[in-house]
Amino acid sequence: MVKSKLKPVLPSLREKKRYLAFEVISTEKIKDADLVSDAIMDASLKFLGQIGVAKAGLMVLNNKWDAQTQRGIMKVGHKHVDGVKASLIFASKINNKDAIFRSLGVSGILRKAESKYLKN
Repeated sequence: MVKSKLKPVLPSLREKKRYLAFEVISTEKIKDADLVSDAIMDASLKFLGQIGVAKAGLMVLNNKWDAQTQRGIMKVGHKHVDGVKASLIFASKINNKDAIFRSLGVSGILRKAESKYLKN
């Protein structure tokens, strides 16, 4: 059996990504990023469906969650930013506690999204 490496996808053929910064407004501080991620994914699945979430390439970056400011970043395909923003409206509970998700902004570069939206 001959092992052959897969050729990397050319940059022009890759899906362009955007980083969507968001904020959670709730009565209690949420320390666990997994709870936030689960709430976002559940709302996105309800609004976009499984195929829509797959096409969007939605990925909540748990290591970018800031429990102090209640802000985080998710990665989305550039064509699906508006749909993911709309699905945030339907995320109203985190661990059976009321919460409001607010979109702060979108950036094409992770470092810029962090410095502009998370460090305020």
